Amino acid sequence: MAIVHKGASIVPTKTELVAAWMPEQRWYHGKGHEPRLRRVGGFRFEDPEGEVGIETLLLVDEAPSPPVVYQVPLTYRGAPLDGAERALLGTMEHSVLGTRWVYDGPHDPAYVSGLVTTILGDGVSDEAQASVGSNELAVGTSTGHVAGTVSSSTVLTGEQSNTSIICRMTSPGGGPAEPLIVKVFRTLQDGDNPDVVVQSALTEAGSARVPVAFGHLAGRWDAPTGGTTQHGHLAFAQEFIPGVEDAWRVALVAAASGHDFAARARELGVVTAQIHTTLAEALGTEPASPEARERLVASMRERYAAAVALVPELASRSAGVTRVLDGLAALRWPPLQRIHGDYHLGQVLDVPERGWVALDFEGEPLRPLAERVRPDLPARDVAGMLRSFDYVAGSVHLADPALDAGPWAAACRAAFLDGYASVAGDPDDNSRALTRALELDKALYEVVYEARNRPSWLPIPLGAIDRLLTEEGA
Repeated sequence: MAIVHKGASIVPTKTELVAAWMPEQRWYHGKGHEPRLRRVGGFRFEDPEGEVGIETLLLVDEAPSPPVVYQVPLTYRGAPLDGAERALLGTMEHSVLGTRWVYDGPHDPAYVSGLVTTILGDGVSDEAQASVGSNELAVGTSTGHVAGTVSSSTVLTGEQSNTSIICRMTSPGGGPAEPLIVKVFRTLQDGDNPDVVVQSALTEAGSARVPVAFGHLAGRWDAPTGGTTQHGHLAFAQEFIPGVEDAWRVALVAAASGHDFAARARELGVVTAQIHTTLAEALGTEPASPEARERLVASMRERYAAAVALVPELASRSAGVTRVLDGLAALRWPPLQRIHGDYHLGQVLDVPERGWVALDFEGEPLRPLAERVRPDLPARDVAGMLRSFDYVAGSVHLADPALDAGPWAAACRAAFLDGYASVAGDPDDNSRALTRALELDKALYEVVYEARNRPSWLPIPLGAIDRLLTEEGA
């Protein structure tokens, strides 16, 4: 067990050091204000060599409303870690140990080794088991199995809500083992993370259409408001598939070069329906309650209002949008179930000799967790992928106005729907209207996003809105 120096003084404190560093991190959501941090939990891993302190702080930022809980893994070293300059939070003076260099844990092999060893079930140290506040750890393993130790690790760049670590593994016999990727959830919310729940359920059902889930780490912490505890997933280990491209890049090349993509789109429709079928069997379904229907229609009305506020020309489509929303309330709804929730071409990998593999079942990460875990309409995923094909065509046209990939996108959309129907059954007028309404909802969401971030891309969702309203009118 690691030695803990009780009563030692530290300058600056851990919380002060993190507060100065946190605003520059991509996963920090409190842009524009100074963090006001308070510790609500934490745990430690042991370094087998006894040289590195490995501690995870669970901190609530009370500056925003509502408060946000963050997971901040740290390592403490007696000398600088070679090659980790960008991961250095700073130094602090320990009254017993002297100067300590403090690093963001995912960039330190000592932390990565402790995390992976714990998740794979090779043992949790006494320090990790100990409670800090109301914190306690739990390890969950899936039917996927991997054995060995971490030989090296790399942190992916560009993520905005989590930190993912690619881990190259060494087998117990000393040879290379299957690599894995561990996602460390930076923002914590009370409840189970859908990425862990959904992907683990698919792995346990034997699906080859997702990366194999190997296990996860969960924990408890003091609620930001006090008086109760909260729980949630802290990290998730899964199969890493190297050297592949996502479907967005593959489709973009095909559209720009004019190559037919219909067969691949049909295959993607088949895979999507297979995933939905497996999820319904593994996690069950439930009838669409009046409350669920009212909630969806209300959210679409709010989305339209937000789009009109940013793009006033959309007010002229009011009669068509109202007709779709009023019609949606009268449609027959199929049972609700767990779905992907943020489905598009960028969430699918093209894996040689395996086909399409879907990933990232977390849903839209900026939505509240309570919304992301609700059973939903499978047609929402279908609508998301249909919109993604349109985005490929639109981005090709923006790059070269002489290229019209509209017919390419139309062929892909039809092929995708055909592939989906080959598994899920032929759609009737009711299901087609439901999918079209959800496409419209997605396009309105896209209008809001593009108006705020990429105004030059606005023609893509605006064109889709006009097309969908014309189809609905016909």
